[in-house]
Amino acid sequence: MDTVGTTNRLSETKSPYLQQHADNPVNWQPWDEETLQFAQENDKPIFLSVGYAACHWCHVMAEESFEDEEVAAVLNESFVPIKVDREERPDINKLYQTICQLVTGGGGWPLSAWLTPTGEPFYIGTYFPKNERSDRGNVPGFLNVCQSLATGWQEDREEILNRAEQWAEALDNEMSPASGRSRQSNSRAEDDSSLHEDVAQTALRAVDEEYGGFGSGEPKFPQPRRIEMLLESSHTLSNEDYERAATTTLDEMAAGGIYDHVGGGFHRYSTDRRWAIPHFEKMLYDNAELARIYTLGFQITGRTAYARIAKETTEFAIREFKDSSGGFYSTLDAQTEGVEGKYYVWTPTQIRDAVENERLAELALSRYGITSTGNFEGSNVLSIESSIPELAQEFDVRESQVVDQLETIRGRLFDLRDSRVRPHRDEKILASWNGLMISALAHSGFVLNESAYLDEAQSTLQFLQRTLWDDSENRLSRRVKDGAVGGPGFLDDYAFLSRGAFDLYQFTGNIAPLEFSLRLARELVDSFYDRDEETLYLTPRSAPDLVSRPQELTDQSTPSSVGVACSVLADLDPLTPTDDFAEIASDVLDTHQNQIRGRPLEHITMAREATRHQTTESQLIVATQDTLPSSIQTALQESYLPDTTISRRPATESALEQWCDRLDLDTVPSLWKNRVQRHDKATLYACTGGQCSRPTSDMSEAIASLTQSRSQPHPDELSE
Repeated sequence: MDTVGTTNRLSETKSPYLQQHADNPVNWQPWDEETLQFAQENDKPIFLSVGYAACHWCHVMAEESFEDEEVAAVLNESFVPIKVDREERPDINKLYQTICQLVTGGGGWPLSAWLTPTGEPFYIGTYFPKNERSDRGNVPGFLNVCQSLATGWQEDREEILNRAEQWAEALDNEMSPASGRSRQSNSRAEDDSSLHEDVAQTALRAVDEEYGGFGSGEPKFPQPRRIEMLLESSHTLSNEDYERAATTTLDEMAAGGIYDHVGGGFHRYSTDRRWAIPHFEKMLYDNAELARIYTLGFQITGRTAYARIAKETTEFAIREFKDSSGGFYSTLDAQTEGVEGKYYVWTPTQIRDAVENERLAELALSRYGITSTGNFEGSNVLSIESSIPELAQEFDVRESQVVDQLETIRGRLFDLRDSRVRPHRDEKILASWNGLMISALAHSGFVLNESAYLDEAQSTLQFLQRTLWDDSENRLSRRVKDGAVGGPGFLDDYAFLSRGAFDLYQFTGNIAPLEFSLRLARELVDSFYDRDEETLYLTPRSAPDLVSRPQELTDQSTPSSVGVACSVLADLDPLTPTDDFAEIASDVLDTHQNQIRGRPLEHITMAREATRHQTTESQLIVATQDTLPSSIQTALQESYLPDTTISRRPATESALEQWCDRLDLDTVPSLWKNRVQRHDKATLYACTGGQCSRPTSDMSEAIASLTQSRSQPHPDELSE
């Protein structure tokens, strides 16, 4: 292409983030074979900028530098400038974020990296102001950095290439599976005996006792998988400290400004320790994970406030992110009309205009701590500052009246805010993030008895299978935008979507989600599992080579794709033992056990999966030809059953044979064999380690069997 390297090519792309920069004077290129070839043929270093559409500091750097003619002249003359949407290319983001963290001790977006023409990094950072500024920290000016590196490439290239070689070697060492493998091949079973409590204690020590969350610094991120570990540990290890730490975090986040008290849903993170002032972007993955975690919090603690937050968050996601075709969009921007947070903040006058009732306005001002001076640039981010009992006393009304009046206030604030200019929405639909949302909808739909959520999950899964899955090739694409499908699926796409489909199967008993989950898992193993290294890579085998092949072991913005893959492989294994899914998951965890034990909070999803492997997994088999009886469904909704999968099957053996044909199983899984419906009633079998209790239609009896079998498994008894 004649335009490669010489003009801005981002208008050719579908990414909303890249299109935001299509009019920059910088000659931005997409990361593709033509661009990389141009860099090598012209012996020009690469400037790589990685970001995403809702990123506040990405917008700031764009306004200061990438829209500036002086900066553009230097970039265009001395570098090949490449823009990457981190949501479309998690492999590139992971690779260069890793070296950024190794070299600088931190990372984030925008990520700014200077590379050799063959992709080896030699200088790296995140946000740079155009010129050095005291109010932006100890960060050099972007223009000076570019000029200095351009001169260095011409006059001191040997030093730059030596540094690039050293950094590439560091990347290889960091990405090497051998770095986490124990020298004692059989040590994992011995080491894991105390892993659960070790991980829970590590999480507990990191909790901010006053305001919840992890660490007492800023910014503060929700970290849903760490909260999940504490909630689960409070139940399985019977430790009130774990529950207190988890509920403090859930309570403080739900009361703070990180939660949208008008429209529901969570912002990406808080800029302060108290969760009061967020960065205002909203991400699908955060809201999916937090809706699921608040559902879990309700199920374990019985606190109805958590059910309310889970519902409001789920309904926000459906309202703001769901496309009419079935998929969920990705993000909402932090800015409106170039101003951060403008859509979300309030003044006392705006509250009075919205509520149109002075007494209700005073109640709103007191509830949310709204003042004339404000807490954010002269306006107010809403936080709960007065409890319902305090408001009842202050306004001399019953608590039930306060609740009703607050609901009226919320509705009127919502209506007024809905008339404002809305934040930009990134409308690409990603397989991985939609997989997380399907899991959230399945869990919250079942536990909260909201069948509409299960319907939403089903429609989303059907859309993704119809749009992103190539049935003839058994291949998953990563994204669709305006009908255009693009990008190969990465490990997180296969793992998160397989997990979501399996969760939907558990809570509905439909075979279609199970069938798709199994197909995704088989392809996941074929494309991403390295049998020699016994690890899972982020990129498929067929992907073009990068400087190093990345793995996603740690939890970052989203859960570790390796950890989620191990989870779904382990859950699917009893239904398809010939695929060796459990052995693969076990080998992967064994490969990385040193990292898991050495830094459990960073590897929380993998650590949680490793703790599951130290206990014998359980299954609750449900054989029925109809929907679940209300007594069983209610008991399941109210019962937290850790490390137990719900394994639904048809009522009869003949119907089961048809299932096996659809699932491409040569034989009936031993877990399901002969475990049929009895006496025309839904029949339960509580199984641990392949040994199952006698059949029963009494949920309390099945739960008692599961609890007992952990210490003394029942014999496999099928007689009545």
